Amino acid sequence: MKIVSIETIPVRVPIRAEFQIQGALGAHTESPFVVLRVHTDEGITGLGEVSCTPIWSGEDAATATHLISGYLAPALVGEDPRDVERLTLKMRRALAGNPFTKSGIEIALWDILGKSVGLPVYRLLGGAVRERIPIKMSVSGVGPERAAELGRFAVSQGLTALKVKTGIEPKADIERVKAVRAAVGEGFRMGVDANGGWSPRVAIQTIRRLAEETGIYFAEQPVAPLDLQWMVDVRRNVPVPVMADESCYTLQDAMALARAGAADILSLYIGKGGGIGPARKMAAVAEAAGLTCTVGSNLELGIASAAMAHVAAACPGIGAEEFPCDILGPMAYVHDLLAEPIEFRDGAVRAPERPGLGVELDEDMVARYRV
Repeated sequence: MKIVSIETIPVRVPIRAEFQIQGALGAHTESPFVVLRVHTDEGITGLGEVSCTPIWSGEDAATATHLISGYLAPALVGEDPRDVERLTLKMRRALAGNPFTKSGIEIALWDILGKSVGLPVYRLLGGAVRERIPIKMSVSGVGPERAAELGRFAVSQGLTALKVKTGIEPKADIERVKAVRAAVGEGFRMGVDANGGWSPRVAIQTIRRLAEETGIYFAEQPVAPLDLQWMVDVRRNVPVPVMADESCYTLQDAMALARAGAADILSLYIGKGGGIGPARKMAAVAEAAGLTCTVGSNLELGIASAAMAHVAAACPGIGAEEFPCDILGPMAYVHDLLAEPIEFRDGAVRAPERPGLGVELDEDMVARYRV
């Protein structure tokens, strides 16, 4: 089997009001992503997705399509797509950085591999360690009244956990988290995500106060990913687990965080690390270091959400039961691009059972949102 071409389809899909995000890194109200197809000479096509938002990742649809057509496709056409690990290395040598772009292709290679042997991706990764993947919702960094409404919405959807966007302004952050706590009740698990928006001093002061007054049970990326020692200092001086997100892109980042004692939890992305394989390796590093992981989100569409679900289903290093994942694609869009959405029920998603990623595109929706 050989790759004959890589087709890129830029799309722009609006996000439901409840899932639009306002945070320390700006707003995410629609998803200007790239859907792709890796075509082979045996008629098997792999689906991929570049979940790119430039304000967060530095990549966008224009860069992704250009880099795929100019660098990655020329490196991969003629290769056997089932050699996923070898082609991942080949992409790394063909192009520096741009993990979200590379991830889109890597996801499609796993889809082809699964389809070629008639197995879902999670079975290729060793089989399921969980059938249900609990998920949590992100409450946007809006005013207290609206934040409380979003908290009540999360409860109504059957979720059992959420996180509140903070890192914008400490006083407003505290008011927002208090409003959400009042709305969801004392028994509901709630964390905060500062997206690196606090200084170390403000992070320590604010997290301590939120832990005492609102009972948060984790703090995600409290400081910017500029100096690893900042994360170490915060973790040593707050009473709740610290999660690394923007500090954890690569396998080497995961190792550095573990060695330094800078985090209790790693937030893994399929896109951020460059694909399914790198995310799985990072989960193994965390597991070996006595840490745990969750699966973070850039509000992926259905293809990447399916990839996230397969990884979460198969990796014991992902502690989804304690720290639910952010696999929000099945909920975040009025119209996704899948013919059949990923199953969401009782506060959890499930990895598709069909071969490969187990999803197919709704061509009418792709045409509707194509740029």
